[in-house]
Amino acid sequence: MTSPRPGRNPIAAGCGCAGVVGVVTAIVLIIAITGWLFSLFENPVPGANRQPIPSDIPPAAAEAPPLIDVHGPGRTSDQLAQWAAPIAEATGVDPQAIRAYGNASLIAADSWPACHLSWNTLAGIGWVETRHGTYTGRTFDSARLDEGGFANPPIVGPALDGTSGFAHIPDSDGGTLDGDTEFDRAVGPMQFIPGSWRIHGRDADGDGAANPQQIDDAALGAATLLCEDGRDLATPEGWREAVLAYNNSNDYVVKVRNAAANYALNQSAQR
Repeated sequence: MTSPRPGRNPIAAGCGCAGVVGVVTAIVLIIAITGWLFSLFENPVPGANRQPIPSDIPPAAAEAPPLIDVHGPGRTSDQLAQWAAPIAEATGVDPQAIRAYGNASLIAADSWPACHLSWNTLAGIGWVETRHGTYTGRTFDSARLDEGGFANPPIVGPALDGTSGFAHIPDSDGGTLDGDTEFDRAVGPMQFIPGSWRIHGRDADGDGAANPQQIDDAALGAATLLCEDGRDLATPEGWREAVLAYNNSNDYVVKVRNAAANYALNQSAQR
């Protein structure tokens, strides 16, 4: 991400002020564009006084969503719209994502009551993975969640071909989910590889299909992965084990913890 160094013109006479002004203008423009690009992702709320986050594991649980009928028809997360709206405004997260995390945590409480999964842990993972369905890895092609909660454009990670520090995972789904018939790729807002989605994928938006690109489905798939094997996420050991099962990296655990702790304080996560 470097710009070419302007060359000298040995024929031109004078101070070259116009050229200097042009270079300065270009630099200012680059800085402005760079700032704008970073602002596409979740920035702290302007003027807000941020509270320091504790380093505890597990992070504190955020205020739980109100009880809803998670077995009802259609997109049950819509029932959480009123609860999610002020949280979304305070944290800078798409309201659909907040609703999805809340909905998934309620389904987890119903299905695995001993798991004690809080919605802000799911949000911590969603922030680290794709900034809640907005980060694609391409600077000028960010994603968003459409009205149905689908990442648009679909989020597809790099090929897991064993290079550049990535795992080597040959194609397992014929390219059905990731469009790659040679290697697997992580897909969707919560970045599931096809093999993992085949095990943990769930339909949470009521359309009859489990789609990793849809935020409700992806959040519930993540909840399923975290709560399996009888883990209790209210304990340090259970929470750490669950997050490591998602991504076996201590640095990842810290990043998820920090984001989840920020959401427990009703403030945005930070890079």
